[in-house]
Amino acid sequence: MEKEEDTIDLVALLRKVWVQRKTVLVITGSFMVLGLLVALLTPNQYTARCTLVPQTGQQSSGGSLSGLAAMAGINLGSVTSGEVLSPNVYPNIIKNAAFQKDLIHSLYVFENIEEPVTYYEYATDPKYGKFNLLGVLKKYTIGLPGTIIGAIRGEPEDEPMRAADGVTGNEPMLHLTFKEEQVLKDLYKVFTLSLNQKEGYVQLSTTLRDPYLAAQITSKAQLLLQEYLTGFKLQKVQANLEFVEATYEEAKANFEAKQEELARFRDANVNLTSAVARTREEKLQSEYSLLLSVYTELAKQKEQAKIAVTETTPILTVIEPVVVPVEKSGPFRAKMLMIYTFMGLVVGIGWVLGWPKVKDAFK
Repeated sequence: MEKEEDTIDLVALLRKVWVQRKTVLVITGSFMVLGLLVALLTPNQYTARCTLVPQTGQQSSGGSLSGLAAMAGINLGSVTSGEVLSPNVYPNIIKNAAFQKDLIHSLYVFENIEEPVTYYEYATDPKYGKFNLLGVLKKYTIGLPGTIIGAIRGEPEDEPMRAADGVTGNEPMLHLTFKEEQVLKDLYKVFTLSLNQKEGYVQLSTTLRDPYLAAQITSKAQLLLQEYLTGFKLQKVQANLEFVEATYEEAKANFEAKQEELARFRDANVNLTSAVARTREEKLQSEYSLLLSVYTELAKQKEQAKIAVTETTPILTVIEPVVVPVEKSGPFRAKMLMIYTFMGLVVGIGWVLGWPKVKDAFK
């Protein structure tokens, strides 16, 4: 009996939809026309990407410099090129405020603009803005509540933020202004960094209406990522070099002072006749030998640290370089039309079946 009642209800619903099929067709057709307009008004999007393989190990030799260093008596067995950050922290690097500022305040070449301008100026200066009918329609239809709320609140003033006294002195703290945050919010909707843990590579991609601009931003992001990773990598070896240099200078001064003291003692005691004088000379000689060994070892470590700092080791290997895209990556207009048509069909059927119950409930 339950199966029979369900069948009867389903038939009744289908009959009701069939009776009011014109309403369903009108709503579906309206959504189809809306989808066609959206598909036609949506500009073409182009995606520029590059694929990078991060270095995950450490280099323990001096490379081509090991032969020359060996001839000079320097052992490079302990020289390392510095620690390498895990690729899992790359997303945190691109969200770093300094990285973001460098990205949007770099100069780019834009179409129909004679001189290169920064992306921040291009996004905020009204003279560079292009009229977008679809964007205007979305702003004053779907996004109308947000537009009204934003107009009521207004934009906060971009005042420089100063550090508290005793923390970093009187230097301004690094921060993003309100306009910079808005520009970055829009940019990071189209700029992405994706990690492929299984294959072991990193991919940067940018999707924009201007294919050349998308390629420029992706290339700039790649260079900035390489620069920041190199800076982080060299921090440890640079600090080690500074420490070794300071210790080396101190050992050099002690060695030279002891060398002069031993020379003066020998000049004053050319013919050693007493046991006290011989004991004094042996003591000075042992101290001299000890300081000489320390001085020699620090000289070797100093050269090792210099090689570790100056040696250039690629951190990111470019597998797929940035290329200006020719084929569009979107929008998929046929898919958009099908989605709007399906939405119209669902809304039409829902209207036919649900509106009478809603009207009865209000009555």
